[in-house]
Amino acid sequence: MDTAEFRKIIYSYYKEAGRVFPWRTDCSPWGVMVSELMLQQTQTERVEPYWKRWIDKWPKPENLAGAGLEEVLQEWSGLGYNRRARYLRDCAKIITGNHGGKVPESPAELAKLPGIGPYTAGAIACFAYNYPSVFIETNIRAVILHFYFKDKENVTDREIMPILEETLDTENPRVWYWALMDYGASLKKLTANPNRRSRHYAKQSPFEGSFRQLRGSIIRSLVSAGPGAAEELQNRIDRETESEELYRALETLEKELMVAEEGGIYRIRE
Repeated sequence: MDTAEFRKIIYSYYKEAGRVFPWRTDCSPWGVMVSELMLQQTQTERVEPYWKRWIDKWPKPENLAGAGLEEVLQEWSGLGYNRRARYLRDCAKIITGNHGGKVPESPAELAKLPGIGPYTAGAIACFAYNYPSVFIETNIRAVILHFYFKDKENVTDREIMPILEETLDTENPRVWYWALMDYGASLKKLTANPNRRSRHYAKQSPFEGSFRQLRGSIIRSLVSAGPGAAEELQNRIDRETESEELYRALETLEKELMVAEEGGIYRIRE
């Protein structure tokens, strides 16, 4: 497809039906970073109220840097993937201590921060500083598959990236990526999900009864009811859980520096 024609289609849709989010209205680097960590594997509709409360409470990295992990997890409760909350707090500490309170501008520097992978680094640089980075996520992938790989299965991201580089609007990458993402989100409502033709497509396993749900339940229990022994935690959690599975979950949370144990009592780390 001709690049000019492709851009015209994407921008025309965005002009008519582009979505509005508070982190788009105010592109402050810290607000963008918070939104990108929250949006990892989480729908925008769920993120918006959390983002607003978070920014009201901790409007700058230095405000969050001094917060205890228990308080941070309390604010995060219900959003899932609790490690992201710790990553954000740890990012705030590093930004405050090593970067003078300023979110780094380049993807390379951003990627050095906890919990920031290539996509998130590129997205933060782009949306916060209008940096012309090349990155891919599920909605962007869907758009490229729809227009450029209509009849091909098992498409890799390696095949998609050159097209993203070629079609990137380097004069205004921020709005271009917003437009791509919004078009991709609409595609999934109008046609079969193009991402099913990606080699990287994997249907998410059910949350109910999962190990991920158990980990989240442990964190919620420690935040809401305080420290406790494994047996007490097992009684607090509203599901049948084998002791072996509970200890495995506690062990992974310890390794991720979410939970600490002393004398058989588990608590949220400081």
